[in-house]
Amino acid sequence: MHQILVYSDSLSWGIIPTTRKRLEFDQRWPGVMELALARAGIKARVIEDCLNGRRTVWEDPFKPGRNGLQGLAQRIEIHSPLSLVILMLGTNDFQSMHDHNPWHSSQGIAALVGAIRNAPVEPGMPVPPVLVVAPPAMQTPKGPIAPKFVGGELKSVGLAKAYRTVCTELNCHFLDAATITESSKVDGVHLDADQHLVLGQEMAKVVQALLT
Repeated sequence: MHQILVYSDSLSWGIIPTTRKRLEFDQRWPGVMELALARAGIKARVIEDCLNGRRTVWEDPFKPGRNGLQGLAQRIEIHSPLSLVILMLGTNDFQSMHDHNPWHSSQGIAALVGAIRNAPVEPGMPVPPVLVVAPPAMQTPKGPIAPKFVGGELKSVGLAKAYRTVCTELNCHFLDAATITESSKVDGVHLDADQHLVLGQEMAKVVQALLT
């Protein structure tokens, strides 16, 4: 049985755009991926650790605990042995209260990869490979979240390219989710239900190749 940790934010938590509601497990992409892997004969348990507002390595000035680096090594220890860790973060690095660019976020991703590889797992347990997924490019934010993300679609331009560079340097796997789907038509930031379905099905194919 493979254990796969998805370490992410609201895009993977499954928030329904313009609401505070959540898609069911089999509707959000980690669940879609697990079910697709099962149909392909791959026994895998997908562990969701997806926190709304999580950044790569920065705190939210209004809500505590959104720094993705804090406690990550311990999460790897808790869930080991792991066959794969999927990192899909970065969107919240570009909230309006932050003056970040894609290079900053790529360095945040590098720090997270380092924490995973240096986690204090039990002797003999594997250091899991890492798949970094660049979130789909942000569109103009709309609806209740617009003030929180105003300007994010401009600040985040080039994020996937920056992530790809870091992944090449660190020798870890990379996927640009924009090659599979786009951000929400409703709020411009998250994923709509049909996009979760498409992403989860394609992610299953990518993950299957990494596990076999």
